[in-house]
Amino acid sequence: MTPAPLAAPAAIRLAPFDAAIFDMDGTLLDTEAVFRDIVFDVCTELGFEMTHDVHRSMVGSSHERTNQLLLEAYGVAFPYSLFDEKCRVIMRERSHGGVPVKAGAFEFITELRARGIPTAVATSSRSPHAAHHLQAAGLLDLFDTVVTRDDVVNPKPHPEPYLLAAERLGIDPTRCLALEDSHSGVRAAHAAGMQTIMVPDLVGPNDDIHALGVFIMESLVHVHLAAFDSD
Repeated sequence: MTPAPLAAPAAIRLAPFDAAIFDMDGTLLDTEAVFRDIVFDVCTELGFEMTHDVHRSMVGSSHERTNQLLLEAYGVAFPYSLFDEKCRVIMRERSHGGVPVKAGAFEFITELRARGIPTAVATSSRSPHAAHHLQAAGLLDLFDTVVTRDDVVNPKPHPEPYLLAAERLGIDPTRCLALEDSHSGVRAAHAAGMQTIMVPDLVGPNDDIHALGVFIMESLVHVHLAAFDSD
């Protein structure tokens, strides 16, 4: 089936919102393509052949889910702990010079703060990774709270990360805008009752995502315009 076209900002009328909650990798940070290359290289080094289908299934997944997916794909002989360690070491090395930020992220977050709208991050990454990357990108101090995998019992696609972020901000989840790039993240935010926008990165929306009725937008630049251009 041919995917539905991305919506232009003028075609979207967002409901009023009192907080904005962002996913991190692939939404705020332009890191998914870097990590994809690392995943392929490390798998080759360990004697396994990564495929694009397996990699796409990993996008937005928690540590536990990624472990499960790789064991399902390659069997119990797959050395997940070693794979995970190597990927994280290489990713940290490559981020020493800074972490690339998605187009429009700084501008959108800056305007949210100027308008007194609280902001949060809800990520499947663990706390050290999230803090390091947000700090390296110059974004960490722009958020009121950061919810990581270490803060919740149930990771995405369960709504707990988004519900906890809303709770920490003191905002009803139905009054929160959620920004996501992955299927699991979109499902989590939607299940939390939030107004959800998917900004695709490496993985586009499928029929199941379209069926949720969430907005699909090209970039955070477009989200910014849709949120405030009609003021």
